[in-house]
Amino acid sequence: MTLSRDILLVEDNAADVRLTQEVFRQSGAAVTLHVARDGEEAMQMLKKEGGHASVPTPDLILLDLNLPRKDGRQVLAEIKQHPQLRKIPVIMLTTSKAEQDIDTCYALHVNSYVNKPVELDQFFALVKSIQQYWLNTVQLPAKK
Repeated sequence: MTLSRDILLVEDNAADVRLTQEVFRQSGAAVTLHVARDGEEAMQMLKKEGGHASVPTPDLILLDLNLPRKDGRQVLAEIKQHPQLRKIPVIMLTTSKAEQDIDTCYALHVNSYVNKPVELDQFFALVKSIQQYWLNTVQLPAKK
């Protein structure tokens, strides 16, 4: 039996959102992708605030670094300080290769820091590898 997984994609680039949705759709994975377009919306979804009360707690978070309203570093810090959210694996998915960004994210307890490739086929391969490892190989914590 295939277990259905909920993923929160926090991404302000509409093209990257569409590409990620397409990769998961083509893979046939039992994944529901929830999308937040900025850091504020992501935290509202995670805390089930406002109109987001029915959004399920994700099994995995794909978080962009540079976001409007609240950037990925701030979102990551807030997630990792929250008792109910801190155990959710967070993958920083970004174009930044800056050593300071990488160091900061790991200091804030990101689970993985991954660079977004610019080539379409490489982007597809990256999302498929994330799916394979984080959804098919790793044992994720149970949702409460």
